[in-house]
Amino acid sequence: MNELLCRPSRLPATAEISLALLLVWLAPVSSAQPSLAHAQYNYPEQEIHVHDLPMVTAQSEHSFDVLAAALATVLHDQDVCCGKDSALEDSLERTDKKSLKDIAEKLQGRHLLSDGRPMVLTAEYLTPEQVNAGHLIYMLAANHAPLMMWNSRVYVVYGASYVENVDRSSGTVAYTIHKLYLWDTRLAEAHREVTFDRLTEDLSKVQGLLFLESKLQ
Repeated sequence: MNELLCRPSRLPATAEISLALLLVWLAPVSSAQPSLAHAQYNYPEQEIHVHDLPMVTAQSEHSFDVLAAALATVLHDQDVCCGKDSALEDSLERTDKKSLKDIAEKLQGRHLLSDGRPMVLTAEYLTPEQVNAGHLIYMLAANHAPLMMWNSRVYVVYGASYVENVDRSSGTVAYTIHKLYLWDTRLAEAHREVTFDRLTEDLSKVQGLLFLESKLQ
């Protein structure tokens, strides 16, 4: 994949455009010439990638191993997830591997590391209607890769392509996402890259996104 071309310089709360709308289509542009007072400027398409993610490959295509590899990728702490005696091992066993919401509910909360130290896992599960492009780009820029459940399979979202739209009359900035760049942890490094393209894929088959973060207490 290409390098990170640009990181967003500002992400105001006004960029509240749902992923459900952004990935399905772009609103047609009016042929009428806008007045200077309401002129908008669209920046060229940009890409953003999360850096330094470990390349973890699932031990098998079993749903447990695939999810464990995806979690190990985004958390990148072996004591937390997801091998033997890791903090999340038992909780991971109890999850519904086909439900991102259930994964979030089962994993969220306080856990103990193998040496007895407590840690807390924060889970932010967002349905497609709850996700907005500004938040997603902000999290990717902060090196937080989410999980995505698509076609009943879990993927790691490691990047996106987007366009920045600026309303010069109000200073409002909105972001339109074109593609999501994914890793399929079932596959080896050379073959794991998958693209979710808003023009060709069915958003109804996407459950949403899950951001995870672990911290020692």
